[in-house]
Amino acid sequence: MEDWPKYLKILAIVGFALIVIIMALLLYFLFLRPNFSPTLPDGITTTTPIVGGLPSAKEGKGQIIDLGKEGQLPGQGTVPGSKISPIARGGITKTTELRDTPSLGATLDSKGNDIQFFDPNTNKFYRLDKDGNSELLSEKTFHNVSAVTWSPGKNKAVLEYPDGSNIVYNFTTDSQVTLPKHWEEFDYAPNSDQLVLKSIGLDPSNRYLAVANDDGTKVRAVEQIGINADTVYPSWSANNQMVGMYTKGVDFDRQEVFFIGLNNENFKSTIIEGRGFQSQWSPDGEKLLYSVYSEKNDLKPNLWVVNSEGNNIGTGRKSLGVETWADKCTYSGASTIYCAVPENLPVGAGIFPEAADGLRDKLYEINTDTGLKKLIADPNGDYRMSELMVSDNGFYLYFVDENTGRINKIKLK
Repeated sequence: MEDWPKYLKILAIVGFALIVIIMALLLYFLFLRPNFSPTLPDGITTTTPIVGGLPSAKEGKGQIIDLGKEGQLPGQGTVPGSKISPIARGGITKTTELRDTPSLGATLDSKGNDIQFFDPNTNKFYRLDKDGNSELLSEKTFHNVSAVTWSPGKNKAVLEYPDGSNIVYNFTTDSQVTLPKHWEEFDYAPNSDQLVLKSIGLDPSNRYLAVANDDGTKVRAVEQIGINADTVYPSWSANNQMVGMYTKGVDFDRQEVFFIGLNNENFKSTIIEGRGFQSQWSPDGEKLLYSVYSEKNDLKPNLWVVNSEGNNIGTGRKSLGVETWADKCTYSGASTIYCAVPENLPVGAGIFPEAADGLRDKLYEINTDTGLKKLIADPNGDYRMSELMVSDNGFYLYFVDENTGRINKIKLK
């Protein structure tokens, strides 16, 4: 019994060592384990033309420009009790709910001023104007739609269902075609007639980034993606040069982004300063807006912009100094974006986005060329803004409140 304290001390040391080893392994598998570039397995065959493995891209060099510290946006801390302005001028701004039912897949219509969306309560599609007046897009009923991807022309959409079924519905002709269940994560080409997608076979050797006509014909495998599907992003650029991207880890805080073309082009790559990559193309396809998190900003999402066209890929990379996600932003012109920015994001929100639940958003206008940013509106309510859209005439900003799923508007002019 006299040796008992000695044994306790030994057990405590061993236990502490085990905890350190487990934590080190978790950090390695979560952040440091390298992603392997997909390669085309030997002997694989396909009935469609296959362009080789993911591109061996050259890194795009460019000076990193930091345009401000995160968490120090101008205009934060609006004085309580301020008057509500009917127009967005930087203070508390009137925010109007346009419809008292939830929406899915809200988007601007082909004219750029009204909203098209799916109503899960009625299982129908509607058009909604700035005054809240709505009309049916089609008499057809669609049950249990889980996702909507609109064509640039806004007359067609890919509808996805919880069981993996997919259809393309044409609202002009009131016709539909069925797409294979193993296709997912769709994005339309600028011509509205083609799709880029992931074709996910049961065998990892039969998984591809592919393009096809939106009636399911003329399927062509672009890249074999194997076990790396989670780091491949179907995204057809507005300038028609690229159909997707994939990321590969460089170290704990950095990744390399490779751009995928239709015809095995050897595009440059670019380094991004973080993980949790989300992106969207500028309207002309020449720049990429993206968000990542890193230890440098307490693992919170941070907005960046980088040139992404031709020989300029990777140049002009700069932080915009705004803590939000890329999918909470929308372009209005080639270099102006509007972003919903959560108040007081906690540490680690990039890894755990649910940490932003319950935080209200403010609306900022940002110039991606100069980095100039300003508070444009503090909505008069506890809104969590998503699916932002600016009307083509620049008069209104529409958004969906994540708390209710309902469509709202803010008057910009």
